[in-house]
Amino acid sequence: MSNRENEKPKFTTRVKSYFRGVKSELRKVNWPTKKELTNYTVVVLVTTLAMTLVIWGLDLVFENLVALIV
Repeated sequence: MSNRENEKPKFTTRVKSYFRGVKSELRKVNWPTKKELTNYTVVVLVTTLAMTLVIWGLDLVFENLVALIV
């Protein structure tokens, strides 16, 4: 093997190759429609609100239990 075959490609060549691969992969992505994106956003917000209320409720319960014990 020659010395040239053992050398790593230049940094700029590797960066260009990386971004070419990223661009290629992004073309394969199945992007959501505006309606789907709206639905996903609503689901996330409702789930976050529900979990917030559950944690708040549990916090109140535990706070009162600790107040009874102490």
